[in-house]
Amino acid sequence: MYQLIIILKAINEIALLSLLAQGVMFLFAGAKRDSNVIYFIFKTITSPVMKLARAITPRFVLDQHIGFVALFILLVAEVLLIAAKIYFYLEASGAR
Repeated sequence: MYQLIIILKAINEIALLSLLAQGVMFLFAGAKRDSNVIYFIFKTITSPVMKLARAITPRFVLDQHIGFVALFILLVAEVLLIAAKIYFYLEASGAR
Protein backbone atom coordinates (compact mmCIF):
# COMPACT_ATOMS: atom_id res chain seq x y z
CA MET A 1 0.00 0.00 0.00
CA TYR A 2 2.92 2.30 0.77
CA GLN A 3 4.27 1.92 -2.77
CA LEU A 4 0.85 2.69 -4.25
CA ILE A 5 0.74 5.92 -2.23
CA ILE A 6 4.22 6.85 -3.47
CA ILE A 7 3.20 6.19 -7.09
CA LEU A 8 0.00 8.23 -6.74
CA LYS A 9 1.96 11.03 -5.08
CA ALA A 10 4.46 11.07 -7.96
CA ILE A 11 1.67 11.24 -10.54
CA ASN A 12 0.01 14.03 -8.58
CA GLU A 13 3.27 15.96 -8.37
CA ILE A 14 3.79 15.66 -12.14
CA ALA A 15 0.29 17.00 -12.75
CA LEU A 16 0.77 19.76 -10.17
CA LEU A 17 4.08 20.94 -11.61
CA SER A 18 2.69 20.74 -15.15
CA LEU A 19 -0.27 22.89 -14.14
CA LEU A 20 2.02 25.45 -12.52
CA ALA A 21 4.30 25.47 -15.57
CA GLN A 22 1.27 25.85 -17.83
CA GLY A 23 0.22 28.86 -15.77
CA VAL A 24 3.66 30.43 -16.10
CA MET A 25 3.62 29.80 -19.85
CA PHE A 26 0.15 31.33 -19.98
CA LEU A 27 1.52 34.52 -18.45
CA PHE A 28 4.70 34.76 -20.50
CA ALA A 29 3.70 33.41 -23.92
CA GLY A 30 0.66 35.62 -24.37
CA ALA A 31 -1.55 35.05 -27.41
CA LYS A 32 0.99 32.80 -29.11
CA ARG A 33 0.82 30.15 -26.40
CA ASP A 34 -1.50 27.92 -28.45
CA SER A 35 1.19 27.48 -31.10
CA ASN A 36 3.86 26.68 -28.48
CA VAL A 37 4.78 22.97 -28.36
CA ILE A 38 5.75 23.02 -24.68
CA TYR A 39 2.46 24.68 -23.71
CA PHE A 40 0.64 21.98 -25.69
CA ILE A 41 2.49 19.26 -23.75
CA PHE A 42 1.59 20.86 -20.42
CA LYS A 43 -2.02 21.27 -21.58
CA THR A 44 -2.15 17.58 -22.56
CA ILE A 45 -0.76 16.45 -19.20
CA THR A 46 -3.21 18.57 -17.21
CA SER A 47 -6.30 17.93 -19.34
CA PRO A 48 -7.66 15.08 -17.13
CA VAL A 49 -7.49 17.31 -14.05
CA MET A 50 -9.10 20.20 -15.92
CA LYS A 51 -11.93 17.92 -17.10
CA LEU A 52 -12.44 16.69 -13.53
CA ALA A 53 -12.53 20.27 -12.27
CA ARG A 54 -15.08 21.23 -14.93
CA ALA A 55 -17.19 18.18 -14.07
CA ILE A 56 -17.42 18.90 -10.34
CA THR A 57 -17.93 22.66 -10.51
CA PRO A 58 -21.32 24.24 -11.14
CA ARG A 59 -22.02 25.69 -14.58
CA PHE A 60 -21.91 29.30 -13.37
CA VAL A 61 -18.18 28.97 -12.68
CA LEU A 62 -16.41 30.52 -15.65
CA ASP A 63 -14.00 28.47 -17.74
CA GLN A 64 -11.29 31.01 -16.87
CA HIS A 65 -11.43 29.86 -13.25
CA ILE A 66 -11.26 26.12 -13.87
CA GLY A 67 -7.45 26.22 -13.62
CA PHE A 68 -7.71 27.52 -10.06
CA VAL A 69 -10.18 24.75 -9.17
CA ALA A 70 -7.82 22.18 -10.70
CA LEU A 71 -4.92 23.63 -8.71
CA PHE A 72 -6.97 23.40 -5.52
CA ILE A 73 -7.88 19.76 -6.27
CA LEU A 74 -4.24 18.86 -6.85
CA LEU A 75 -3.07 20.65 -3.70
CA VAL A 76 -5.71 18.92 -1.56
CA ALA A 77 -4.76 15.58 -3.11
CA GLU A 78 -1.09 16.29 -2.37
CA VAL A 79 -1.82 17.00 1.31
CA LEU A 80 -3.94 13.85 1.61
CA LEU A 81 -1.25 11.74 -0.07
CA ILE A 82 1.42 13.16 2.24
CA ALA A 83 -0.74 12.29 5.25
CA ALA A 84 -1.32 8.78 3.88
CA LYS A 85 2.40 8.33 3.23
CA ILE A 86 3.25 9.34 6.79
CA TYR A 87 0.54 7.06 8.19
CA PHE A 88 1.67 3.98 6.24
CA TYR A 89 5.33 4.69 6.97
CA LEU A 90 4.67 4.86 10.71
CA GLU A 91 2.52 1.75 10.53
CA ALA A 92 5.24 -0.20 8.71
CA SER A 93 7.99 0.94 11.07
CA GLY A 94 6.04 -0.05 14.16
CA ALA A 95 6.17 3.44 15.64
CA ARG A 96 2.43 3.52 15.99
